[in-house]
Amino acid sequence: MNNLPADKTLPIHILSSCFKNTVATYKFYWFFSIIESIEKGNHIIDKQSLFARMVANAWYTVNYFNLSFGVQDQFQNAIKLIIKLEGLGIDEKKDKIVQKLVSSDIKETIKTLRHFDGEVPYRFLSPWFSSIKGNKQDIYKSSQLFANDCIYAVDEHSVIINPKWITYLTENSGILKAFCYWHLCLYVQKRNPNVPDIANKLFKPPHRNSLLKPRKEFWDIVIERTGPVKCIYTKNLLNINEYAIDHFVPFAFVSHDLIWNLIPADKGFNCSKSDKLPVFDKYFDDYFDLQELALKTVFSHSPKNKLLQDYLTILPDLSLLNTLNKEDLKDKFKDNIHPLITIAANNGFHYML
Repeated sequence: MNNLPADKTLPIHILSSCFKNTVATYKFYWFFSIIESIEKGNHIIDKQSLFARMVANAWYTVNYFNLSFGVQDQFQNAIKLIIKLEGLGIDEKKDKIVQKLVSSDIKETIKTLRHFDGEVPYRFLSPWFSSIKGNKQDIYKSSQLFANDCIYAVDEHSVIINPKWITYLTENSGILKAFCYWHLCLYVQKRNPNVPDIANKLFKPPHRNSLLKPRKEFWDIVIERTGPVKCIYTKNLLNINEYAIDHFVPFAFVSHDLIWNLIPADKGFNCSKSDKLPVFDKYFDDYFDLQELALKTVFSHSPKNKLLQDYLTILPDLSLLNTLNKEDLKDKFKDNIHPLITIAANNGFHYML
C-alpha cells in the first residue's frame, strides 16, 4: 500500500468525489462492477465486460421496478434497447446477462455498451487529474503511468488496476460495495421521492418470500368462516386450494407482502395480470369489500393473529374496527391505495387492459 495512508481515509474521500456530476448513476454501477471483477481475481479487465456488468447490475431496477435515474440518464433507454436486441427476459440471472452481452456480436448491442465508454472510465478518474479534467485522451495517457496513484489505468480496451490499490480494494470490497450501494440508494431516492423501499429495488433479491403464510393463516380462515369468496377480476367463486394470492398493487412497486395488499384471485387471471395495475375506479370497491370482510372476520375469530398488525398502517387502532362506519373505513383504505396506484402509473407501470 505504498503512498496510500495507513488510516485509509484518503481513498474513501477520493471515491466520494468520483460519484459527483451528471453521470453519477453510471459511476456507481461502474465502480461496483470493478469491485465485483476484482473479487473474482481480475486485475486487468476488459471494458466490454465492465459495461456488460453495469447493465446487468441495473437490469432488475430498470426492468422490474421501473425506477428512474433522472431525465438525462440514458441507462433506461440502453437497457430497454438491449432487451429487444438480445431477446433477454426482465428476470434473467445476472451472470447470464453478462455472458450474453460480453459474447454478443450484434452491432447495435456493442454500440449501446460502448456509449458508456465516453461517459465513465476517464470521468471516474477526474479526482486524480483535476488539472486535465474532462480531457479523455490526456487522462488515458497519464493513467498509463498510474500518475498521482490513480486507482487504475485505462485505454481503449481495458482497465488495469493499480497494483498499489489491489490489496486495499480486495480487503475492503464488501465495505466499498456497501458504500457505493448507500450512495446509489440516496441518488435514486432523490429522483423517485414517492416510491417506497428504494433500498430493496437496486438489485435483484435472491428469492421472493413465500405467500403460504398469508394463504394458510389468513385467507383460508376467512373462507372457512364465510364460505367461498368472489374473485374481484373474474367474478369466479374461490374456495380453499382454488385460488392464488394476488398483490392488488404490484409487488414490483410496493416491494412487500403486507396483508392489506393481498387478496385471493383466480389462478389463471393472476398469472396473466403479472405486474399490471388495477384500474382504481373499476376494482377498488370490490377490493375493499373483500378486505373489509377479511379484516373483520379474522379480527373477530382470531384477534391475536399477527397478520392483523399489517393493517396498523391503515387503521392504527384496530379496536375501533367495529365502531367505525363502512365509509370511514373505506376512505382509510382509499387514502392508502389510491396514491400508490397513481405513483406507480407515473413511474411506468401499465394498467390492466
